[in-house]
Amino acid sequence: MAKGSRMIRINEEIKKELSDIIRQDLKDPRINQTMVSVLNVDTTNDLKYCKIYISIMGDEEQKQGVIDGLKSASGFIRREIARRINLRNTPELIFKMDDSIEYGIRLSKLIHDVNSNTEDDSQ
Repeated sequence: MAKGSRMIRINEEIKKELSDIIRQDLKDPRINQTMVSVLNVDTTNDLKYCKIYISIMGDEEQKQGVIDGLKSASGFIRREIARRINLRNTPELIFKMDDSIEYGIRLSKLIHDVNSNTEDDSQ
């Protein structure tokens, strides 16, 4: 069980440092013009790969621009993570789009609209 808790700690530390790096250190205008959130980090047990799930507020063109910017800056980000976190291996970063927040907002709006319509009908 200790192995699982170790990976949880590593994932949380990478998530924290990555959020910091994106917010403060990256100068790419594709990334800085939108709101970017690191939702989840999933590192393999051998620390070779790290899937990073990103939420981006914006249209499809902005989202693709942010993903492209993050991929082009992945070498810099990986170096910064290696400098900030003492790991045997620094994993290769794989950025994935996660639309769950936008999906949740859209569902909340639909539920609110349905509730508003039923209240109007009952009056």
